[in-house]
Amino acid sequence: MSLPGFLRGRVRLGGESARILPQARLSGPMPWVIAIMIALTVIAVAMGLALSNLARNAQAEIAGGVTVQVVEAAPAERERQAETALSILNNREDVVQVRRVPDEELAALLEPWLGNAAADAEAIPTPALIDLRLRGAVTDGRLEDLRAALATAAPSARVDAQASWLAPVFSTIASLQFLALGLVVLLAATSAAAVWLAARSALGSNQDTIEVIHHLGGTDGQIAGIFQRSIASDALFGGLAGLMIGFAAILLLGRQFAALGSGLVAGGGLNPLDWVIIAAIPFAGMLLAVVTARLTVLAALRRIL
Repeated sequence: MSLPGFLRGRVRLGGESARILPQARLSGPMPWVIAIMIALTVIAVAMGLALSNLARNAQAEIAGGVTVQVVEAAPAERERQAETALSILNNREDVVQVRRVPDEELAALLEPWLGNAAADAEAIPTPALIDLRLRGAVTDGRLEDLRAALATAAPSARVDAQASWLAPVFSTIASLQFLALGLVVLLAATSAAAVWLAARSALGSNQDTIEVIHHLGGTDGQIAGIFQRSIASDALFGGLAGLMIGFAAILLLGRQFAALGSGLVAGGGLNPLDWVIIAAIPFAGMLLAVVTARLTVLAALRRIL
């Protein structure tokens, strides 16, 4: 009597190696189910890591950043207030760096929306823009202090923290990170369930053979070991195949996002440690499958024997 497909291995009886379950090539749906799960897990983990890097780099880039806009319709008055604000900010000890954004740069930023009119200051007045970086964190109190310092000399100046502009972006990134984490947990649970179903099915259809192995002196641990070796090879094969599929998808998506040319998106690249984490996913999947198979078999054997 022998067990097909899923169960393969040896049981040692009386010091002799008796072949109870025949060795066979990989077959059945299990490796391919695991490959799909690992591929999806690789993509979800890569997405989560890329979003984490993007948020961290963006926060580091705008840390201490403040923007001053001089919103004045009259060009001469706008220029006067902008130069006065620039002088005041340059003389403050808590300001590390000050830069007025050139009008040509502003026109280039607005051109995709306004067309050639963006370069005509008389047709569409644009505010004078000043970027500055404060020493330390930007708080509401520090922003109010800056507004008070500019209120008299540049009454049209509006002071805002750069982080406040990107707050909705950071909130969306955090939501997407939780989504990626949820997908990883769901895929892990689905993989464990697939292994559980396969082990239960094999045990149910081969109960007579397992009873014979018990009568010949085989223990529950030895039978579970047969399942473990089988599922380990299936999971490793499927995991490596899924890793290759996931890598291909990551590279394809990476090229698509790189083509956008956005500085914010560029901060979401994967570093060497991220690639190590991704490469370890198939082995984590194999460990999960082996543990699930062993626990399933031992629990089932205690009930049926």
